[in-house]
Amino acid sequence: MTDIKTGFNPLFLREEELRQGIELLFFAYRDFTAEPDAILADYGFGRAHHRVIYFVGRHPGITVSDLLEILRITKQSLSRVLGQLVREKFITQRPGLRDRRQRLLELTEKGIELERQLTERQRGRIARAYRDAGAEAVDGFRKVLLGLVEEADRSRFPSRQPHRR
Repeated sequence: MTDIKTGFNPLFLREEELRQGIELLFFAYRDFTAEPDAILADYGFGRAHHRVIYFVGRHPGITVSDLLEILRITKQSLSRVLGQLVREKFITQRPGLRDRRQRLLELTEKGIELERQLTERQRGRIARAYRDAGAEAVDGFRKVLLGLVEEADRSRFPSRQPHRR
């Protein structure tokens, strides 16, 4: 029976509900990446390129080491993707100010434009879903996603204060 005060219902932990949650994540990811995948294909890029472009855009001046930590891919994989993005002038690399061995990454104007195109579609999809679900559901969704993220990475996502109009 549902606890009316808390809204807690243990039935959401049933096998079918958990399986449906897994399937929803698969379908959501498929649809969330479909439009960007088509844009990336025009450049001969894939999802690894997208992730690099996105995180370099979100963190201008990010080091290669920090990017590796976020993406959790091998140096070899990042080198292949990053090398192509640098050669094709989507990303620039410059040495660190204090440690010249560091490579700091930034999007070029060309990279900024591609990141904007890719993110604009995904942002629109998320905005529609958030609007349709409402603030309480968005907060619950955020909590679920944080629960799926490894604990060590959760600090990257500080608590949000309620938005006041």
